[in-house]
Amino acid sequence: MHISHNEDDNLKQHLSFSYKAIQRKCGLFDISADEQGKELVFERARYAYNDALEYFDDNFLSELNSFGLALAFAAEEETDETI
Repeated sequence: MHISHNEDDNLKQHLSFSYKAIQRKCGLFDISADEQGKELVFERARYAYNDALEYFDDNFLSELNSFGLALAFAAEEETDETI
């Protein structure tokens, strides 16, 4: 049941790994400013904590796709504005 004195460290590790995994799949984002990205990180960490990570991608495929597209469009708009 993952109950130990290191529970905080375990949760922090799940969140850190999840943040990096979502960024690899969708693109770079600021977790403190992007609510959709933050939600995906929390959900992935929840799946990892409950040893069900193999189900995350399938269950959140549409959210991951829409978030990745939103980040790509935002990056493209920023590029167009700087030209």
